[in-house]
Amino acid sequence: MTADETAWPSLSSPTWPETCATLHMWTQMVGKVRLALTPPVNHWWGVALYLTARGLTTSPIPYGHGAFEIVFDFIDHMLVIDVDDGRRRTIALAPRSVADFYGEAMRTLDELQIRVRISPMPSEVPAPIRFDEDRVHASYDADAAHCWWRALLKTDLVLQEFRARFIGKCSPVHFWWGGFDLAVTRFSGRRAPDRPNADAITREGYSHEVISAGLWPGSGAMREAAFYAYAAPEAAGFKTARVGPAGAFYSPDFNEFLITYEDVRRAASPRAALLEFLQSTYEAGAELGGWNRAELERVGP
Repeated sequence: MTADETAWPSLSSPTWPETCATLHMWTQMVGKVRLALTPPVNHWWGVALYLTARGLTTSPIPYGHGAFEIVFDFIDHMLVIDVDDGRRRTIALAPRSVADFYGEAMRTLDELQIRVRISPMPSEVPAPIRFDEDRVHASYDADAAHCWWRALLKTDLVLQEFRARFIGKCSPVHFWWGGFDLAVTRFSGRRAPDRPNADAITREGYSHEVISAGLWPGSGAMREAAFYAYAAPEAAGFKTARVGPAGAFYSPDFNEFLITYEDVRRAASPRAALLEFLQSTYEAGAELGGWNRAELERVGP
């Protein structure tokens, strides 16, 4: 095992679940700012966040005749707002309620003459609490947050490598603040069947056939961080397809393949284990779904 591969951090801190719940809300606030001001891009790609060498970024957000950027810095544990004229404001990432953080973040944007209105209601979470009323979530363990970012960064590097094997339409590797997950999505090039009663977000996100994979901290029946992979629409036989590495399984609760982050972290080569999971689940979905793999995949270096 190389030194690089031993660097995959543990996510077993007892403080992580509460920190995760709070941080999820903070990233939603920032993501909603990007959503409000960024031109729409297909499949909602224009609202996601991106990994950096220090944390997560919105990338430049257009505003007026310029731009600004919001960054979660998980090394110095600051929320950094940079405007293209050189102005900078920072907010400490520290234990505090979502309501307090929301209030300071919105006041800071206002002080920078960035006028933006966002929905204060969280997305994609059970029993949501308005940001300005949420005093339930108020945890932030800097070490636990740093480990989660390190896990995302290690995953991002492998997902980028996996993405490079595909020459068809493919999403960036991006962080979805709604689900609090890092993902990459490949497309067959064909439209998907309409989903009856789907909301606007789902209709746009799954307008075309996809195979998607990523890392999320777990929820519901999966109480620990896990890598996932799914096909939409899901072809017959996908549930029972043989995939690797050992430890990977199909979850009927989530309708996707899963392997725990810990199983990958403890592998002789975490990179190789994750690539095996990504490749084998993709091949199962693409073969059973009748994708034109010869036209979609890179051959050679």
